[in-house]
Amino acid sequence: MFATLSDRLSAAFSSLRGKGRLSEADIEATVTEIRRALLDADVALPVVRSFTATVRERASSAEVSRALNPSQQIVKIVNEELTQILGGSARELRFAKRPPTVILLAGLQGAGKTTLAGKLGHWLRSEGHTPLLVAADLQRPNAVQQLQIVGENAGVPVWAPEPGNGTGDPVAVARTGVAHAKDRYYDVVVVDTAGRLGVDAEMMRQAADIRDAVSPDEILFVVDAMIGQDAVTTANAFAEGVGFTGVVLSKLDGDARGGAALSVAQVTGAPVLFASTGEKVTDFERFHPDRMASRILDMGDVLTLIEQAERAFDADQAEEMANKIAGDGDFTLADFLTQMQQMKQLGSMKKMLGMLPGMGQIREQLENFDEREVDRVEAIVRSMTPAERENPKILNGSRRSRIARGSGTTVTEINQLLDRFDQAKTMMRSMARNGGRGMPGGVPGMGGLPGMGGLPGGGKKSKGRMAPPPKRGKKSRSGNPAKRAAEERAAAERATAKPAAGSAFGLPAAEETPKLDLPEGLDKFLRR
Repeated sequence: MFATLSDRLSAAFSSLRGKGRLSEADIEATVTEIRRALLDADVALPVVRSFTATVRERASSAEVSRALNPSQQIVKIVNEELTQILGGSARELRFAKRPPTVILLAGLQGAGKTTLAGKLGHWLRSEGHTPLLVAADLQRPNAVQQLQIVGENAGVPVWAPEPGNGTGDPVAVARTGVAHAKDRYYDVVVVDTAGRLGVDAEMMRQAADIRDAVSPDEILFVVDAMIGQDAVTTANAFAEGVGFTGVVLSKLDGDARGGAALSVAQVTGAPVLFASTGEKVTDFERFHPDRMASRILDMGDVLTLIEQAERAFDADQAEEMANKIAGDGDFTLADFLTQMQQMKQLGSMKKMLGMLPGMGQIREQLENFDEREVDRVEAIVRSMTPAERENPKILNGSRRSRIARGSGTTVTEINQLLDRFDQAKTMMRSMARNGGRGMPGGVPGMGGLPGMGGLPGGGKKSKGRMAPPPKRGKKSRSGNPAKRAAEERAAAERATAKPAAGSAFGLPAAEETPKLDLPEGLDKFLRR
């Protein structure tokens, strides 16, 4: 969502690099470009004016003029001010001292409240709570059935005594849902309310009646992050009619300009608590203003990536893998398959790689990355026998042909995978010897992705195949004459040596080659 804004801001900062001192003209040009980028992202005008005024004031102060690197100091100022307009700091949900905690969801129709109720319930369950979803949206057709399906996918029970579709009393459903939660010892109740296509008095009155009936501990305003500045108008209307204690941004994975995310917290004064980043029930995360500011400025979000990896990867298995990578045992294709399965639990590979710093510079390659490549690599490894996974050196030509037929790939792709696997092992062990510095080696399961097309260069979607492995340069000869002569003798011996039986191409040894009935004169082409 913030791709365009991120590119515009990066372009604004690029003109400052290498300058030991910034003039007033430099600062003014940068602030002007930042203002244009924010307005183009559909950020509310009052927020843009306040943001640019603060950046201009701080950029002209002594903290920049005395800095060793003024351009980096400007980036630091913009990062801090972006964090402030996004809410400053993350806030936890407020839970009731005596359960159940009641959370009321409000917002316009189409903002994604029902789907978000299931995501919130799944997140609460993963945090050790026992949530209950209450279907109080009796106005929209099939809203109750949708919440029941979402709740089933999330593994969260749903209280739905009324069929909905325009019938039933939503206030009574919400009240009985809270009573049911008390009787069954659910500690959190999430109430899904009805929305409208526009703000009207009836919707506000119904939401206010439900609020008065259940006395919620949190009222979360669900706003579609793709509607731009209109989100601020809607938020103000809900703040006056119902009131809310927090904001949830839905559809943050869309391709809109993202002005709502940068405006709603500053204008309403209510913090953004959560963000919905995809269609799956697991595409839901806590909203951290400082991390979101880092993503916008293409500085990555490594902390969120680490948190997701810690949830997806088993700690004991991760430690065992780390020991193997460091050289205590052999990291095999069987271990790699285990890591692949755990990495798939993290969700989209594009989303995961997009959290790494500097990925904005290769956004086009990242967008062209084929998610199906992960499935192809997994299919290749699964087509191998346990012995082949443990010792890839036994993979001769016939074995590779069998694996290619079993996985629906080609021998070339298998050769590329094995080559990249060897390169990845070397890279991971090198990073382990250096103390695990640098991404992606510091996150379990992120240390090298053999067969991924060597991102950047994941290949175009139309081809859907692996990119060729990178070419290796020729090794330079030693400057020591004696050592160079020894190297040349060794190279000559390798060139004249006969291949062993069962070579990499699956051919038998020369002395075992069967005699073929060939036309006269063609046998000379088979001799070495």
